[in-house]
Amino acid sequence: MNAPDSPSTPQRLDRRAAIKWMMAAAAAASVADRIAFGASAAKPATGYGSDPDLLKTYKPGDLWPLTLTPAQRATAAALCDTIIPADAKGPAASTVGVPDFIDEWISAPYPGHDADRKTILDGLAWIEAEAQKRFQNSFGNLVTRQKNAICDDICYLPNAKPEFRPAAQFFRKFRDLTAGGYYSTPEGMKDIGYVGNVATENYDGPPPEVLKQLGLV
Repeated sequence: MNAPDSPSTPQRLDRRAAIKWMMAAAAAASVADRIAFGASAAKPATGYGSDPDLLKTYKPGDLWPLTLTPAQRATAAALCDTIIPADAKGPAASTVGVPDFIDEWISAPYPGHDADRKTILDGLAWIEAEAQKRFQNSFGNLVTRQKNAICDDICYLPNAKPEFRPAAQFFRKFRDLTAGGYYSTPEGMKDIGYVGNVATENYDGPPPEVLKQLGLV
């Protein structure tokens, strides 16, 4: 994994776009392995009302309060960019708004999202504590090799040492959200070569006999 050596503050994504993104991912993804991390209590989501009007522009708090503090967002952005850094194929995860996607996901008042919120919040706290323990600095201010040193210990659950297994469970969830968010953006789809519903250059249209049968010629 590679990431920029200097931290940056990515531009916030429009909230309507982030909510639409989160809801599309929730509809498409099978959210499993909701493993609670640590022992701290997460604030439960209140209510389960109607879905947002996606044609309306919302201000923070109009639907559900966002969860991440500025410090937590900085940690999340740095971890997103460690997982998916900028390269020749595309921008870093934070550049396309993945931290906003994650914040909407863990803040949503839908069944199961409260477990993900607890996992992410406690995991981000662990990442910061580990950065201070090892390098006496915040995770976002670490250089690439220092970030990688922490992530290498938790990036693969089956190989994680016993003391790192809870953190590895968090990393698995965070990595899945990061990848799910990133590769559903136009930049991410371009990275993996996904074309979608686009005609190829060699497509000449429907056969003449089909057009004739439909009365179009």
